[in-house]
Amino acid sequence: MSELLKVFGSDEFDAGSVEQAVKDRYTQVAERGTAAASSCCAESSSVCCGSETAEMATVADALYESGDLAVLTPEAMAASAGCGNPIGLSEAKPGETVLDLGSGGGIDCFLAAQEVGESGQVIGIDMTHAMINLARSNAEKMGAHNVVFKLGKIEAIPQLDTSVDLVISNCVIALSPDKDRVFDEIYRVLKPGGRFVVSDMVVTEELPDEVRSSAEEWVSCVGGADLLSRYLGRMERSGFSDVEIMSDVPMRPRSDGTAWEESVRSVTVRGWKFN
Repeated sequence: MSELLKVFGSDEFDAGSVEQAVKDRYTQVAERGTAAASSCCAESSSVCCGSETAEMATVADALYESGDLAVLTPEAMAASAGCGNPIGLSEAKPGETVLDLGSGGGIDCFLAAQEVGESGQVIGIDMTHAMINLARSNAEKMGAHNVVFKLGKIEAIPQLDTSVDLVISNCVIALSPDKDRVFDEIYRVLKPGGRFVVSDMVVTEELPDEVRSSAEEWVSCVGGADLLSRYLGRMERSGFSDVEIMSDVPMRPRSDGTAWEESVRSVTVRGWKFN
């Protein structure tokens, strides 16, 4: 873990470094099989997704309705590291194909599977082998026959053009150093008339350089948190229309109460591909 706690030097901080740090952290989350993260947006939380110091409610308990969680395995809930409930706001319909970017242990995929039914399909994408293995194991235990998990990166989604109705993601795009590419890929795989609903960490003021260059802040979904106006602009430049914020929750400042933390927020955003 000490490698993750270092601060990248200017010559070391690049996309490859970020990717490896994220893989290391979420491999550990998957392999522990315990509730390794506290809610990014719950009022009582003092840490963000991926933290190892969660002794309060799990992410799943904080973000989802208890009735929804009843269908999930403990392993799926334990590996959750989100900051919102995108499937709860997406109005997924029976028969639709749903794609979850950064699917982790599969919690949002399994909830989506309940919405689309046996006539629909849910596809989870994750770049971490351990998470894919965990999610597939969870799917087998739950008998979730309409869910599949694929190894891949959200900047290069292993999915055909115009092949899905709905894209969801939960506190994952903040982890990517190439967010423009992610939104371009979301646009590519959506059918005309399709939409995305993503929950993510953003900021309302620019983060200090020492936060943006910290591996620990990146894997905690904060170091890569985009300026909200820029985040929404990326979506529109990729071609999305009617982009709207569906929920906006301030993140509780951590113990040191530094000023930049006041601007960190969890938002859920929806956008449409009309052409």
